[in-house]
Amino acid sequence: MRFELSEDQKLLRDSTQDMLARESPTAVSRQVSESDGEGFSRDHWKQLGELGYLGLVAPESAGGQGLGAIELAAVCEEMGRVCFPGPYLDVVLAAKVLEAAGEQETLAAVVSGQAIAVLATADAVWPERGEGVSFTDGRVAGTKYFVPFGASADRLLVTTPAGVVLAEGPFETAPMPTLDEAARFAEVSLDNPAVSLGEASLVDGVADLAAVGAAAKALGVCEAAMERTVEYAKTRETFGHPIGSFQALQHRMASMLVQAESSRSTVYRAAWALAAGVPEATLLAASAKAYAVEAANNISRESVQIHGGNGFTWEYDLHRYLKLAMTLEQHYGGHGEVLERALDAAAEL
Repeated sequence: MRFELSEDQKLLRDSTQDMLARESPTAVSRQVSESDGEGFSRDHWKQLGELGYLGLVAPESAGGQGLGAIELAAVCEEMGRVCFPGPYLDVVLAAKVLEAAGEQETLAAVVSGQAIAVLATADAVWPERGEGVSFTDGRVAGTKYFVPFGASADRLLVTTPAGVVLAEGPFETAPMPTLDEAARFAEVSLDNPAVSLGEASLVDGVADLAAVGAAAKALGVCEAAMERTVEYAKTRETFGHPIGSFQALQHRMASMLVQAESSRSTVYRAAWALAAGVPEATLLAASAKAYAVEAANNISRESVQIHGGNGFTWEYDLHRYLKLAMTLEQHYGGHGEVLERALDAAAEL
């Protein structure tokens, strides 16, 4: 199957690439993510809202653009290329849940950038800290873990035994240690007013979109790490020759290219399937995330190795790609979870 972006989709991809190159190139995104602040730029966030990125897949009735999985994949791919910091994909997923729940007022605030809402789904990781949350008399109480950018969230979409509830901030949060400086996670202690949005299936309904978005970010990691490695291999010399002229390294870089191109095929096939609503969309989305994230891990590790001693230094950006790949492996559905989803989906076809 050969897939090509439409002219409008290519325009979106190119304009996103230009915007990120201008406003948040790798050097800027690194500076922002390594700062002591929120881990992302509020100015950049405001721009995302003004340019329509926050409402990319939200309905036009709420101020969104009404686009789909293919367009989201194109945007996430470019963000992965520069390790763009912030809860972009998390907010897009929250917006889709709000849309499904008919929560128009909050959805409009999220799409415009006036409010940040993310999903809070992870229950007790450590039993001794207590389990789950409860929703009673208009209040949600308990603890959620690994809430993406929870310290910056104005509202949380919290899964409870009673379904999904929309909790109002401010929230009591504590930072959780993470490998990637561009991914901030929080432990959130809840005792907040909340309203019911509906059944837990609302969150399950965005699992495929989450997998495609994460896979597209991993694809961006694959491409950026590979491009940097090829350029380095052309200029770095040993024994009087560029290291790229040595067959052993050529074979390794050829393997990187195969993995990157295969990732592109799996990501955009899954995005197309999700946009078209074909029966195997869940299988393809889960498979795309599993494959592309594993490829991103492999390629970023190879990139570090081929850069030699330089690749292990903090000054080079290669470790940021590796950290992002490792974060994507656990977030938006862990590796084992998406493989199980793929198997379950295949069994149902």
